[in-house]
Order: sequence, then structure tokens, then C-alpha cells
Amino acid sequence: MALNVNSEKILKLAEKYKPEISRFLRDMAAIPSESCGEKKVILRIKEEMEKVGFDKVEIDPMGNVLGYIGHGKHIIAMDAHIDTVGIGDRNLWDYDPYEGYEDDKIIVGRGVSDQEGGMASMVYAGKIIKELGLEDDYTLIVTGTVQEEDCDGLCWQYIINEDKVKPEFVVLTEPSSTNIYRGHRGRMEIKVTTHGVSCHGSAPERGDNAIFKMAPILNELKDLNERLIDDPFLGKGTLTVSEIFFSSPSRCAVADGCTISIDRRLTNGETWKYAIEQIKELPSVKAAKADVEMYTYERPSYTGLKYPTECFFPTWVLPEDHKVCQNAVNCYRDLFKSEPKVDKWTFSTNGVSIMGRYNIPCIGFGPGHEDQAHAPNEKTWKDELVKCAAMYALIPVTYVNKFADK
Repeated sequence: MALNVNSEKILKLAEKYKPEISRFLRDMAAIPSESCGEKKVILRIKEEMEKVGFDKVEIDPMGNVLGYIGHGKHIIAMDAHIDTVGIGDRNLWDYDPYEGYEDDKIIVGRGVSDQEGGMASMVYAGKIIKELGLEDDYTLIVTGTVQEEDCDGLCWQYIINEDKVKPEFVVLTEPSSTNIYRGHRGRMEIKVTTHGVSCHGSAPERGDNAIFKMAPILNELKDLNERLIDDPFLGKGTLTVSEIFFSSPSRCAVADGCTISIDRRLTNGETWKYAIEQIKELPSVKAAKADVEMYTYERPSYTGLKYPTECFFPTWVLPEDHKVCQNAVNCYRDLFKSEPKVDKWTFSTNGVSIMGRYNIPCIGFGPGHEDQAHAPNEKTWKDELVKCAAMYALIPVTYVNKFADK
């Protein structure tokens, strides 16, 4: 390799910075940062990036923070969404979700796994790169992105289309239990609406009840879920009814409208058109003359910017023999002297846009575990934060020297 890269030194520095990584993560978790309310945590991240020596730090018009290291020709990005879900039922938490808890092994707090832990490790990977002189013919862009919990990948639609940032590949730092993840199912949000005629509830025969029209549709959707395509790597497509709404003049009237929301997970071979047509072709949907359509997302970011999009989040899979995957495997072996597990996420990430829409290769490696996402008493593990900081420091220079020109 052109540079003398010592993986042992990288690991030692990552371990040395464990207290700083932990403190920074707890600072982020202490700031409520639900989707569209991330301003304060974005400013905190910008402060830490500048403190550890990033060459340039910018906040774009959508509110994403982008930190730059190096000036080389190979553009490599690493991403963490820094918005979180809410805390849910406070009574289910053993600790204050924002004050959190810490001991020698774990950190507890909202967002520590999903996924501000990835951001903490990335920022200190930048410090390790600077301290060990690991800059090479690459420009590393570390992104802290907004609104992912509301609308996965919207932030990267903006970064690619408006900021004009198009990396050679992106490392996604969503929780992966420090396994290497190379894909996940896509998803879409579908709305089905039945229409009726209202009348006084004392004489329902005078009207046409939209809720009754929805009942057989619900049963057929439940059956449809059992018949969806299965893929040997990604698993089966799924469908669930997640919400139900109605319109009616009063509680003493026949409902004149009923709408359900469907969370549809798409496996390999399923497109959004295919998923919509499956529902339109159900006998109950035809009989009710129900409307079937995709939701759109138009909520403004914390800066006030609106960037409307359809609620379609494409499936993506990176082949295991792809150089970006092989680079991650190589780095893991160099650092940890063992074989990594190469797998997939169950949930969705910003990869739905980066690779799903724009075909920019993605690879996943993150601290924390999937089962901690959106859960009470969310926790992450300090040893995983350290492992990830080391991996993020090694990935760019290894790629440039061993894999970029393959």
C-alpha cells in the first residue's frame, strides 16, 4: 500500500478515544431530536466535527450536516441519520430517555443505537484519520442527516440532487451489531379508501356505510400477506394494515368514508407498481370501487424547506463479491483478525435512496443492535462504538489503495 497503515495503531487510538466517543454520544442523546426538530443536535455535531479537526463542515439548506476530510479524487461518504423517534410511554423507561445512563459497558438513551452512535464513531474516526495521517487520494464526507425516521432517504435525495454530492460508495452506520450488511427490503406506504353515503344512524339502510365496505378488504389483505414473494437472501415481502381512519357527520351517523394505511415491505422482484396492482385486483377492492394510491411526504424540515416525494423506498442489495463489500470484509479481517458476518437489515435505511434510487453502492456497518431501535431503554455498547470508529478510519484508505481501480 502507498501508505503505511497500522491497524493495531488504529484500534489503540479508537480505544483511547472511547471516553470522548461516549461523552459525545450522551450529549447528542440528551438533545430531543425527533424528525423535523433536529436543529440543536445538528449544531452540536458541527461543533464536535470542528473540534476534532475536520477540514470543512457545512449545513445544507435542508439542515443536513456534512463534514469533509481530505481533498482526493475518490469521493467516499459515511452516513448517520441523527433524528430519532419519540420516547413512547415514559413509564416503560427505567431511566430518563434524555438524561440516559452509562456504565463501563453500555450507554442508555433515546437514539444511542438508532442511530446517533454511528455518528459518534464516525466523528472520532475522522480524528483518528487526522492523527495517524491516513488521508490519501480520497475525500471523505461524513453526513448527519435529517428526517429519516419520517421519510427514509429523503435527505439523500436532496444531497444527491441539490447539494450535487455523488460518492463512489456510502457506508451506512445504522445498527448492525458490527456485522457487515449489504442490503434490505424496500417499502412503501399505501392508502386504500372506500366511499359511502352518510345518513342518520337510526336508519342505516338509508345510507351506504364505508366502514362495512372496508371490512372484506381487510380480510383479503391479511390473506394477501401470506402469498407474497419470498427471496432467499432478503426474505419475504410483507404487508400490514397500520392505521385506520373514518369520516362521518357524527357518532350517530353512517360513515361516508374509510381509509386504511398499509405498510408494504418489498423484497427482490417486487416493484411499487406490482404492489399497487396486487391490491387493486383484490375482489373486495373492485367490489367497493376503492381508491388505492401511494402516500406522499411533504413535511418541511427544521429549516422550513419542503422537498416532496412519493412514499416509495426501493429495495437494494449489494452483491457479496462487489469491491465495496470486499473492502469492508478486508478491513474487518485486518482489524479484528476474524471473519465478519455478512448479512442484511430487517428494517429500512437511507440506502433506499442512495442505492435503491441512484445505484450508488452502499455497505452497512454500525454500532448497536436492531432490536434496540424504537424500543424503551434503548442501549448501545461501548466496545461496538470503538470497533466502528476503527473500521470507519480504515475503510477509505484501504479502498483507495486496494480496491478503487478494480
